Amino acid sequence: MYTTPTRRLLTALAATAAVVLPATGTAVAAPTPHPVTAAPARALLHPVADLSAQRLATADLVAAAKFGTDSPIDDPAREAQVLDAVAAQAKELGTDPDAVRAVFRDQIEANKLVQRTLFQRWTDHPEQAPTTRPDLAVIRVEINRITTALVQSLADTAPDRATPLCRPARALATVRVIHERRLDHLHSEALARSLNSVC
Repeated sequence: MYTTPTRRLLTALAATAAVVLPATGTAVAAPTPHPVTAAPARALLHPVADLSAQRLATADLVAAAKFGTDSPIDDPAREAQVLDAVAAQAKELGTDPDAVRAVFRDQIEANKLVQRTLFQRWTDHPEQAPTTRPDLAVIRVEINRITTALVQSLADTAPDRATPLCRPARALATVRVIHERRLDHLHSEALARSLNSVC
């Protein structure tokens, strides 16, 4: 007998596969959702992946704000503040602060992957470099908003992420978000990197 989180993930996997995977010549019956515990794919790991993609989208703006200035991509003091803040929020929500901290370490590294790649691209092709410099303080307001929502989503999905089905669910959620948001290769790679510690 499957536990409630496992049943929810099985249902979510089936629903997500139906959306993402192309139809084949062989019909396969999808499992019937449990009337009480079944949840749509959007209610499980999809929000975690989608919020991660939103957070990654800010990396382009951060890179544009920093490019050509003395502001470094690596900012250990700022990163420590973020990690301490998400751990504190996780405690308030009654979820594992160390697990949330690990996810956000990956989020930060994925964000820096995008920034470094863009810096190199703009250095090699100056004509592609941004012509305006966004306000980093304004960008951080948006980052903080997404971060708060992502910690909440991690807390909400903690039981589901502790099951053996978390990894396939994460993979399907990642593919779905890449498709929905039409991410390029760089942001697709970064999204996968940002979700390493979700399971």
